[in-house]
Amino acid sequence: MLKRQLMKAVAAGALLLATSFSAHAEDVLAKAKAAGVLKVGTETAFAPFDFIDAGEHKGLNVDFFEALGKDLGVKIEWVELPWDSVLPSLEAGKFDVVAGPATITKARIARYRMSAPVAEASVAILKKAGDTSITKPADIAGKAVGVGKATAQLAQLQEYSATLSEKVNVREYVSFNDAYADLATGRVVAVANSLPNIAFVAKQRNGAFEVVTPAFGKKTYFGFIGTKDDDHKSLLDYIDNEIIAMKKDGRLGKLQEKWFGTTFDTPDSVPDPAF
Repeated sequence: MLKRQLMKAVAAGALLLATSFSAHAEDVLAKAKAAGVLKVGTETAFAPFDFIDAGEHKGLNVDFFEALGKDLGVKIEWVELPWDSVLPSLEAGKFDVVAGPATITKARIARYRMSAPVAEASVAILKKAGDTSITKPADIAGKAVGVGKATAQLAQLQEYSATLSEKVNVREYVSFNDAYADLATGRVVAVANSLPNIAFVAKQRNGAFEVVTPAFGKKTYFGFIGTKDDDHKSLLDYIDNEIIAMKKDGRLGKLQEKWFGTTFDTPDSVPDPAF
């Protein structure tokens, strides 16, 4: 009798534990659908992916996630932070996925789940219009160059600097907008950022800036970021499928053309990043 009661107690405990674990392990996609809200982390100083214009949140990220939200039947809730706070906040569970986007690197795919690429991310130089002292990337040797703090662009600039005759005076900024402001006032002679970003900035600043070609960085790509745990797998799978479907039916190309003025030939995945 005692043995039977003990077995019943053990079974009840196991059922309670299983129920508790099941509730805890309910995947993020299912939770978002049930709540009608998908929380997306981003920074809003990374035009043309994500930025504020006359008080309105705009960019490729906004257009993409609005389309994703409609397909899922959920509202997108944006959580805006400085870039160096975004990934720690993702790991802390403050939101479900990062719009970013971020350069797909070896270090990032080791730690995070990176989505299918949404654009090229190769790094190039932005200079003041008419600055004849910089006609090619190597001309930044020994000069003050701005770049985003805790970014892949910073890592590539530092790597490139080591190959030059004189190391670059690298100046890190929390916001690329601050770097562009210092470029305009002459505090730095150039800003290193991804080609899509600086092409957009040059276009928007009415001839104040020029892009220095070719890009000096390795061929890289931008993707969205999630965590690798099982709870987030179905959401990241869904996002990957959405990106690939939009690429195939031309919608992604239209977004690229809208925000960059050009389109990019991107792979469906980047299992072995350039750096």
